[in-house]
Amino acid sequence: MNRSRRTVLLVETEPATRQVVRTQLELAGFLLEDTGDGRTALERLRNVAYDVIILDALAPNLDGLTLCRAARAGGPNVDTAIVMVSARSMESERVLGLSSGADDYLTKPFGVREMVARIGAILRRVERNVEPPASAAAHRAGPLSLDVARRQAYIRGHRVELTRQEFDMLHRLSARPGMVFSRAALLQHVWSEDTRASQRTVDVAISRLRRKIEFNPHNPQLILTAWGVGYKFAETG
Repeated sequence: MNRSRRTVLLVETEPATRQVVRTQLELAGFLLEDTGDGRTALERLRNVAYDVIILDALAPNLDGLTLCRAARAGGPNVDTAIVMVSARSMESERVLGLSSGADDYLTKPFGVREMVARIGAILRRVERNVEPPASAAAHRAGPLSLDVARRQAYIRGHRVELTRQEFDMLHRLSARPGMVFSRAALLQHVWSEDTRASQRTVDVAISRLRRKIEFNPHNPQLILTAWGVGYKFAETG
């Protein structure tokens, strides 16, 4: 992680775990703010921009899923790297966490060094997308307009807030209208460093993306399903 003193908001209910995570992240060069209360966390993430947010899925008063959705809904942490941690290990819980906007999901007990490594992987993906080639700075496909340099998306002239994965996937699909991308191909492109992501992760992200850009997510006109294969962006010309 090349940038020094990145800021982290740590929301963790267990004091002992919070202290261990805090110590390790500070040793890795991060500046930490921590809390065990969901309402306190909500106030902070609505008013302060962080580089990383770590959310306990079972935080009291406001749980991690609610906090994650609040961060992605708008404000200074729409694009912040978010890691969800939880004692719940079922696949459905992981899918729920990722579909709420988290970039990664760790099951307790977890190794703190693994957490630091996963945060580093997320931040490297962000850095690779900060300086795109000048030729890729602007992109249009039908009602969709992407400002790739600023990583902003507009549908019919209205800006929509997308997570990093959603933006990368939408850019990939819309750059080649009509071309079918398999789930495996999208997984490799968007979640290349997340070894725990699955093809189900792709389906969840597509569903979330459709809710943001389609008139009717249940009858999509832009992101189409190629049954048994994957997805494609509708040909607009």
